[in-house]
Amino acid sequence: MQDIAQLCRPRAKELLDRGLAFYESGDDDKAIADFTEAIRLDPRFGLSYCVRGEAYRAKGDWDRAIADLTEAIRLNPKNGLAYWSRGKSYHAKGDWDRAIADLTEAIRLDPEYAEAYCDRGGAYAKKGEFDKAVGDCTEAIRLDPQLSEAYHYRAWAFGNKGDYDKAIADYTKAVQLNPKDALAYHNRGLAYGYKGDYDKEIADYTNALRLNPEYAQAYSDRGVAYQYKRDYDRAIADYTQAIRLNAKDARAYHNRGTAYRKKGDRAKAAADFAQAERLRFKPR
Repeated sequence: MQDIAQLCRPRAKELLDRGLAFYESGDDDKAIADFTEAIRLDPRFGLSYCVRGEAYRAKGDWDRAIADLTEAIRLNPKNGLAYWSRGKSYHAKGDWDRAIADLTEAIRLDPEYAEAYCDRGGAYAKKGEFDKAVGDCTEAIRLDPQLSEAYHYRAWAFGNKGDYDKAIADYTKAVQLNPKDALAYHNRGLAYGYKGDYDKEIADYTNALRLNPEYAQAYSDRGVAYQYKRDYDRAIADYTQAIRLNAKDARAYHNRGTAYRKKGDRAKAAADFAQAERLRFKPR
């Protein structure tokens, strides 16, 4: 049996290496197949569980990711990467407390873990603990000034604190570091909107839509900005696009109804208000 085990371990390592190559090339399914075979050959090789968990996380399969990462941690309680990745998985599931617990453990194991500070800051922001979020993201930025996500999360926290100038500055840095971050453009647009700068707000939503033409919320929010500028035709066009992409968007129906009413089209306004009511629209 010992000879078989000695033969299995090198083959498991080969599969692990090939799986990592598949993972890095974006082929998560082939990566998972290789990691699974590596685990079958050597069930105590914790790294295989860790990287398979990462691959499941990349596919959005949070429960399988968490199961694998939990096993990786059981086999190696000092695996900071596994705690970080499991924390990210809990974050994706909206389980902020478990996410924070795992990310805190990742930081305890590696106090210089910028990504863990960043993601814990994001979880604190989602919980509404904006000062803690700002603190963690600031530390992440100190450790890695090129970490765009840390600027993004900190901007979101500043925006929720009502500090729109700081939010805009951080979103600007985020898009400089990651020009493909449609969400950062969208959220910076919201901050400009709160400041009453509707032209810059519209420009940011337009950039978000350039990056993601299926971004229903960006159409809806750009419609609101056009409506504030009394450009009802463009507002209606954007609300219509938002509804096309998300037929259950009660707010888009309500807002389009308001734009139709402003234009004097009472029949279309009434139809949209009725649909918003059917979808249980609730004013903010």
